[in-house]
Amino acid sequence: MNKKLKIGVIGAGGRGRLAHLAHKPEEGVELIAGVDMNKKVLEEFKEKFPDSFVSTDYRELLKIKDIDAVFVTTPDFLHEEHALAAIEAGKAVYLEKPMTITIDGCDKILKRAKEKNVKIYVGHNMRHFSTITMMRNLINSGVIGDVKAGWCRHFVAYGGDAYFKDWHAERAKSTGLLLQKGAHDIDVLHWLCGGYTKRVVAFGGLTLYDKIKDRHSPEERGDASFRIENWPPLTQKQLNPIIDVEDISMMLMELDNGVFCSYQQCHYTPDGWRNYTIIGTHGRIENFGDGPGDSVIKVWHQRSGYNPYGDIQYFVPPASGSHGGSDPSIVDEFIRFVRDDTQIRISPVEARNSVAAGYMATMSLRDRGTPMDIPPVPQEIIDYYNRFVIKKQSN
Repeated sequence: MNKKLKIGVIGAGGRGRLAHLAHKPEEGVELIAGVDMNKKVLEEFKEKFPDSFVSTDYRELLKIKDIDAVFVTTPDFLHEEHALAAIEAGKAVYLEKPMTITIDGCDKILKRAKEKNVKIYVGHNMRHFSTITMMRNLINSGVIGDVKAGWCRHFVAYGGDAYFKDWHAERAKSTGLLLQKGAHDIDVLHWLCGGYTKRVVAFGGLTLYDKIKDRHSPEERGDASFRIENWPPLTQKQLNPIIDVEDISMMLMELDNGVFCSYQQCHYTPDGWRNYTIIGTHGRIENFGDGPGDSVIKVWHQRSGYNPYGDIQYFVPPASGSHGGSDPSIVDEFIRFVRDDTQIRISPVEARNSVAAGYMATMSLRDRGTPMDIPPVPQEIIDYYNRFVIKKQSN
């Protein structure tokens, strides 16, 4: 019989509802506390979990001795503060991506969690997307030979809704969308290509949303919900009063294993999806659509002219659960990691590396494309966290 586990969530609204998936009393896992600054969120939390503790002060939650683990799902600029406080309290931490909005913040968390021997898990749920895991398995099978290059194009159709109406639009609270939004894709490129960025260069700018003058007041919460009628982009209304992040960005990456990668992100495309292309010594692989049940992976491994179908096609089967089934999977992995000491799919060091690449690329972009090197992680930190990671990942 597995030992019982009691958990809390700091940032109970929005992404914090992910913690609800962990609540399985019949399996010995209970969500017993929630914190949020929005009292309506707390009322809803209390309604769903009547016996739970609720508060607007995360420090009160961390004082509860019975709590073994916490989900930190607050806005990005609060991740460092809340994760470090939870670590100091001896609680295992599920930390939503990106790990923090600075390299220094990530490194502080890595160092302190090691010193306190506290488990830290970063929520890079794209490592649980069936499209991504299928691509990785195919690459590892040798179908395209040795990987030499990786490209990602991210079409963010919902950018004007999700990232320019609230705190995401402010450098002080996100660093920039090349880090905030790009951390997912940078990590996937690292994972598919088998290395980590050591040098970056980037270009981009605020090219559209600064032209919109309709803004909500600083006292209001922006409505970041996606609405199909908010089109074309220049018709958007009630944007954040401060907008100083880029809406289009492009970065080039040199990985430590000799692979070269590129990443492009645009926040005003009509369609929304990610396209990854990985090129090897014997072919290339590419996805069309990124959700289970509506995407196909194509492989080209024979010489030819234009061939829109590829030489082999792999259709990604449907999956149940939010974010293409990845949310239930990632929560289950976190619970097993905390309770049963099972291994995990991503090291916090890898999560830090995606932040570091996005951060330094943003610095390059804002310095007119100056190449930037990524500060390395001490080897003893890498070795410590590698102990927790699945050595041969096949799903």
